[in-house]
Amino acid sequence: MQFQVKGRNIDVTEALRSYAEEKLLKLGKNLNSASTMELEFFVEKNPSIADNQVAEATIFTKGPVLRAKGASGDMYASIDLVADKLGRQVKKYRSKLVSHDAHVRGSLPPDVGVATAFAGEEEEEEEGGPQIVKTKQFLIKPMSVEEAALQLELIGHEFFVFQNADSNDTNVIYRRRDGNYGLIEPK
Repeated sequence: MQFQVKGRNIDVTEALRSYAEEKLLKLGKNLNSASTMELEFFVEKNPSIADNQVAEATIFTKGPVLRAKGASGDMYASIDLVADKLGRQVKKYRSKLVSHDAHVRGSLPPDVGVATAFAGEEEEEEEGGPQIVKTKQFLIKPMSVEEAALQLELIGHEFFVFQNADSNDTNVIYRRRDGNYGLIEPK
């Protein structure tokens, strides 16, 4: 598995890198299809944020993209938080694989992306109202509504954009406040 580490507003020391590798590469071994893991460290410069040491990790698999973010006052503790969150996602994903049919198991594409920002990211507002502060591009592959719901659950976001394999239309599945899912389809 490829392991990439980046730092923003922080120098990534060899000790920090090796600690992160030790904690996170174990998770990749539990995923047979994991190909790349990206880890980004950064320090929030806002003095009102107590947990300013942030670690974000993304695992790209042949199936879903697993992503977690951890923040604390210490970077090593943030790595531990990310490892715990990703560990739960890996367990959930593996249990879902066992419970689904074989054709569903292998059909999640490797490069499905998510067009949402991480929960908790702050957006800057300029005069004149909200501005677009982040743009993501990703390849949309056909999948069933059930597969999209699984992907939404695994990444932990509020919505997921996908191409419906039945209708070939672009759909959005989202988590409702009552805990169920909603599906947006074009007419």
